[in-house]
Amino acid sequence: MNIALLKEARDWARSELDISVKFWLKNGIDRVNGGVYTCLDREGKVYSTDKSVWMQGRCAWTFARLCNQYGNKPEWLEASKSCLDFLENHCINKEADGRLYFTVTADGKPLRQRRYYFSESFYIIANAEYYGATGEQVHIERARKYYDMLYALNNGLLKDPTGLGPKTITETRTGRALADPMIFLNTTAIMRMYDPANKEKYDKYSAECAEEIVKYFYKPELSCTLESVALDGTLQLDFTAGRVVNPGHDIECSWFLVEEAEYQANSALMESAKEIFECAANAGWDKTYGGLLSFIDCLGNPPEAYEHDMKLWWPHNELMIAALMFYKNTGEQKYLDWFQKSRQYCIEHFCDKEYGEWYGYLRRDGNPTEPASKGSTFKGPFHVPRCLMAIDKLVSEIEATL
Repeated sequence: MNIALLKEARDWARSELDISVKFWLKNGIDRVNGGVYTCLDREGKVYSTDKSVWMQGRCAWTFARLCNQYGNKPEWLEASKSCLDFLENHCINKEADGRLYFTVTADGKPLRQRRYYFSESFYIIANAEYYGATGEQVHIERARKYYDMLYALNNGLLKDPTGLGPKTITETRTGRALADPMIFLNTTAIMRMYDPANKEKYDKYSAECAEEIVKYFYKPELSCTLESVALDGTLQLDFTAGRVVNPGHDIECSWFLVEEAEYQANSALMESAKEIFECAANAGWDKTYGGLLSFIDCLGNPPEAYEHDMKLWWPHNELMIAALMFYKNTGEQKYLDWFQKSRQYCIEHFCDKEYGEWYGYLRRDGNPTEPASKGSTFKGPFHVPRCLMAIDKLVSEIEATL
């Protein structure tokens, strides 16, 4: 029975992947300036021409990843290269030692710089993945350069050249953010895949990230993983920012940890990853309407984020990936049940059967916000296709063991 369900899920994933890829190729790629537009309405029409630098990197990664998983297609390589060239030509702030912008105009004029380093993270994985598809040396060299910069910034070895400074007055309050080691762990896994010459460095850094996540952010006494803690991992429960749990982040983090646990053959890390997943899925699933809540307070207090009870597309993508990874590793039915629960919710609420692709933002009751959209500064061709590619691959791996 399970293998029949999994094969049906794989067929569904392949079909949805084809729809998603065609939607973004048709509507998102900027044939004039290069790069990708991601602010698309339900039908795929551009409603804002400002470009997310995050999404240039993520889109470049996605289309290169398609090539590496399914074989090179000219339209995929062209889309990936278009975003990479746009990044290189327009999104690097040369006055800030190469830091990337956060948003730019349609033709690449800088709009906004942010403190955090996620534009750089996605630039790295895009270049590494494209190198994997083409073997063009310049791309792995760019990825290596920015990887080392990112490590130095994350670990305080390099002063941020943007001059923006920290968000808070550090004499009053400072701390750690889960997103930093989490994203760097995934970035490192991709670099290790395509840059085996530097495997020893990547092994060291990925182990550091995994240790930091479990040591500082996972709080078994509260049955949660926190978004931020004090520098020494101390709880900060007297203000809301110290109590924030993002179930989608925690679940995504759990499958990054699974990959590292598999690589290290580390059973203790695998157990921690399972605990992080189960705490987040159980606490985050809306018992009234279904779907994952965006934010919860670890003590049950009212979350301050006004979107806390909305249902966003990407946590459900991460839930499917993580649950299927745990099922592959354990064979336990509860993980397959979580996979199917999230998949069914996505089919019923996120998938747009009329215009294709997925809604990004639902109200708590599961209906799309109006007017509905397929993309934004933060949603583009990344989480949905990454998830669908992962489902296809994982089901085939599970099938091969039977």
